[in-house]
Amino acid sequence: MIERHHIVYRSQGGLDYELNYKYLESEAHRGNNGPHKCRETDLKYKKELQEKLEKILNKKFYTTEELVKILDLDKRQAKRAFRKLDYHPDRGIKRKDVIKRLMGGRFYL
Repeated sequence: MIERHHIVYRSQGGLDYELNYKYLESEAHRGNNGPHKCRETDLKYKKELQEKLEKILNKKFYTTEELVKILDLDKRQAKRAFRKLDYHPDRGIKRKDVIKRLMGGRFYL
């Protein structure tokens, strides 16, 4: 059976959007080598997501509306997620702040 895994867990501040999902077989999801029990697997998936975000978000600044379109986010979820970030009226939110927020408040090296 295929299960949907949140790469950045909701408890870590993860949002519900397609890039934050990984579809896994039950054993790959919840087994000993799955992201819930194996830190190495969990970090691998998080690093993959961060790299995807860095490629997709290639401008220095974004408006919430742009992020909704690019990432296919729910508008209400996006406004709530990004409301505490510094918003530059003439430019938007800094790319690095957006990525950090989408990664649950941290970067993975």
